Amino acid sequence: MLEKLLARSFIKLEWKKFGLWVLFSFLVVTVSLCTVLKPYMDPLPLWATNFTRLTKETDDVFPQERFEPFLAPMCNFSGEKSDFCELEGDIRIQGNSSSIYFSSLFQVATTEELQNNTWGIKLYARKTDRYVMGKVKELWLKPISSSSSAQEMPQCTVNHTLPTIVFSTGGYAGNIFHDTSDVLIPLYLTSLHFHGEVQFVLQEKHSWWIKRHEVLLKALSKYDIIDLNRDKETRCFKYAMVGVKSHKDFGIDPQKFPYGLTLRNFTQFIRKSYSLQRENAIKITKKDRKPRLLIISRKKTRSILNENEVVTEARNLGYDVEIIDARIDLKYFSKLVNSIDVMVGVHGAGLTNMVYLPENAVLVQVVPLGLEAISKMFYERPARNMNLNYLEYKISVNESSLIQQYPINHQVITNPNIAKKEGWLNFKKIYMDNQDVRLDISKFKLVLSKSLELLH
Repeated sequence: MLEKLLARSFIKLEWKKFGLWVLFSFLVVTVSLCTVLKPYMDPLPLWATNFTRLTKETDDVFPQERFEPFLAPMCNFSGEKSDFCELEGDIRIQGNSSSIYFSSLFQVATTEELQNNTWGIKLYARKTDRYVMGKVKELWLKPISSSSSAQEMPQCTVNHTLPTIVFSTGGYAGNIFHDTSDVLIPLYLTSLHFHGEVQFVLQEKHSWWIKRHEVLLKALSKYDIIDLNRDKETRCFKYAMVGVKSHKDFGIDPQKFPYGLTLRNFTQFIRKSYSLQRENAIKITKKDRKPRLLIISRKKTRSILNENEVVTEARNLGYDVEIIDARIDLKYFSKLVNSIDVMVGVHGAGLTNMVYLPENAVLVQVVPLGLEAISKMFYERPARNMNLNYLEYKISVNESSLIQQYPINHQVITNPNIAKKEGWLNFKKIYMDNQDVRLDISKFKLVLSKSLELLH
């Protein structure tokens, strides 16, 4: 009898030990799985996975402090130049209320939480410029949970089968540098892969701006542009890019999406769009025509005060010289610039027209006092990226009109960096708005001669 009781007790003890062992094993396996799967359970890496799938921009990291559950898989607010959201599903754009409604597919927030998280976005690609961004109108993203979208979304009045890109010209519209750097290059990066099959929706639409850039706009989209501000329809889309992708001022980073593109690709696209004939500048031989030189003439600020002397010297060296104000019809002006071998101009927006030059042409930038850094950033770097030859002529103190406004030992003359510390507007007023140049012809002749050498 005793033996039977002892046997039963032993069996119970073994089963208890076995159960504890199973429980312990289960806990170990669970902890191990959690450790392995943690990257996939954490909300930020989950967002990163979705964002990579949607945009393939793995080098842009969404700042954690800007994380919003319903926007994270679709938006990028981390770029230096622009914010954008890539929406897919049920999207309804109501222009006259500056609102975009969309059905949220991510069950991470209640309907009430979604409504309380209406998000404002400004579509102009110059986000760090507080001055101009203060003038740009905000567009409101309004997520609606998928379970209640039918009741809370406005009814569609127009259904679109095309994808759409919503962008803005509400910044420095009309300035050729900003038109190119802040709108056209970003729009090229964002829309090129649609091969024209995309509907543009434009905030702050100006008919004169559309007319000026119609060649490139039509090359990127085959359809008439919708005026967002004046549109009374509720337009429904299945895909929308709200905002544009921008890499840097007047430039393209081949390491960012769409990968591999450069500024040279953009200028090739421009030549094709405008049907420009010359791919390369002249290679001078004895039988060739004279090389053509264009002087971008400025009248209000940063003018060349002895422009006629420059023209005379250039002709003496064997150039066929053109002088023109860049603010003319781009269809005509693009063809003129494409016929040029050497383009000369003082630092300013007019130099942006280098995009029409043939490759291996020469860009000569005249750099006024105090403008060395921005001259390098805005025009030297882009020129080299376009496969152009670049030369610069840094003026001396005696070639600047500032010596007529300030004593020769004044800090404005001797140390422009002090003016920079007092703010951009003050710096701009002195060195950009109130400075002209009178070139030393004997020195400038050396730059014109070097340009000829580069064309041989």
